[in-house]
Amino acid sequence: MLENPRTPRVRNIAKLSRREVRKDTGLYLLEGPQAVREALTYRPDTIVELFATPTALERHGDIRTLLTDEDIEAEYVTEQVLDAMADTVTPQGFLAVARQNPTALKDVFAAGPRLIAILEEVRDPGNLGTIIRAADAAGADAVILTGRTVDPYNPKVVRSTTGSLFHLPIAVGAELEDVIERAQGAGLRVIAADVKGEDLLEARAQGVLAQPTAWLFGNEAHGLEDSALELVDSALRLPIYGQAESLNLATAASVCLYESAFAHRAE
Repeated sequence: MLENPRTPRVRNIAKLSRREVRKDTGLYLLEGPQAVREALTYRPDTIVELFATPTALERHGDIRTLLTDEDIEAEYVTEQVLDAMADTVTPQGFLAVARQNPTALKDVFAAGPRLIAILEEVRDPGNLGTIIRAADAAGADAVILTGRTVDPYNPKVVRSTTGSLFHLPIAVGAELEDVIERAQGAGLRVIAADVKGEDLLEARAQGVLAQPTAWLFGNEAHGLEDSALELVDSALRLPIYGQAESLNLATAASVCLYESAFAHRAE
């Protein structure tokens, strides 16, 4: 059992909360039983090390079963060691070190997607994680991160996806112009979510949302640049019926993705 929270090994694992370390090592942190459970279920091949307190492993029999099925051994640690490794204040008895597994852009489009989300300059980890989760729930085929969008392996992003990080392809480090060109070449209509766009309800009535679609979402503060809007096929806005100034990016993205999901399933 690991008992000393000040060992170099523990400190090196804790450093994975920093982007530059994740970039150099290709590793990232999974914290809590939900993230560990999803990784064991969908991508056990990415797990490098797994740590658990005896109490937590005793409590979660399903995780013990998954560990046995995948022939992965959990290393026991104290609560103090787990706290020293984790980014969150409450890792809930489990932490794993995993290999990053982004999907190549060419593979996203080779799969013939009908619904994808493109995120340009999204900077808030909570927003990114929530959009990945919403894309997963809406049955999207992939999420593509462009520009200076936050790292999907940021611990806050990983936690806020609640496991969806392992359920659909995620491509990173792409250039927006290239992504849009590839999407259009694959037969997807690229639609920007933008406050200056046309009313989404009108587009819905015209059957626009029933087409294979790549939704483009921009930065929380300033949205999409004019240069980006010039590249898309159309821009749509969500109507505001109350007194709210606007919708949170993740909320708006969730609505847009579900509108497309409904339209596709109504065909």
